[in-house]
Amino acid sequence: MLNNKVQDAINAQINAEFWSAYLYLSMSLHFQAEGMPGVANWFKIQFQEEQAHATIFMNYVNQRGGRVELKAIEAVPTSWASPLEAFKSTLEHEKKVTALINDLYALAEAEKDYATRDRLNWFISEQVEEEDNCRTLIDKYSLIGNDGMEAAPTPRPPSSLNKPETAQQTHVSARAAAKQQHPPPPR
Repeated sequence: MLNNKVQDAINAQINAEFWSAYLYLSMSLHFQAEGMPGVANWFKIQFQEEQAHATIFMNYVNQRGGRVELKAIEAVPTSWASPLEAFKSTLEHEKKVTALINDLYALAEAEKDYATRDRLNWFISEQVEEEDNCRTLIDKYSLIGNDGMEAAPTPRPPSSLNKPETAQQTHVSARAAAKQQHPPPPR
């Protein structure tokens, strides 16, 4: 059973995940309207990923016999001057989410709620990935500038929906990638 402090903190995190989803949906719709479907798609995938994060937290609260309390979602920004500005904004937002997850982890540790602490390990790794993805996109857009559009980001599937690869799958993936890079000579 979750204690009230941890339950309240997870409910606040659920709200933060939905706010993040709403932010990324807003970004997606903005860039769709601006005629940048690649950028819009990247943010749409982020929107879906944030919804999945909220769902993981909600399922966890229910699994632990707690009670999910959905709160109002505050308004989000609705326009950005460029994809570069949006990606910089995204990085700053993800840093705030990282801090929230770290605070939740510290609370779980202080409350000796080791099951919650264990569940949060995945989210901590996820935040490292999220911040890294933003930095990569910022670097790319900084190189090409805003006039170099539509070198849109390559969409990736929501990592929250991916299962960790087994060693054998990783080996097979590496072998397949090597074949693509070095196809056999024509006969």
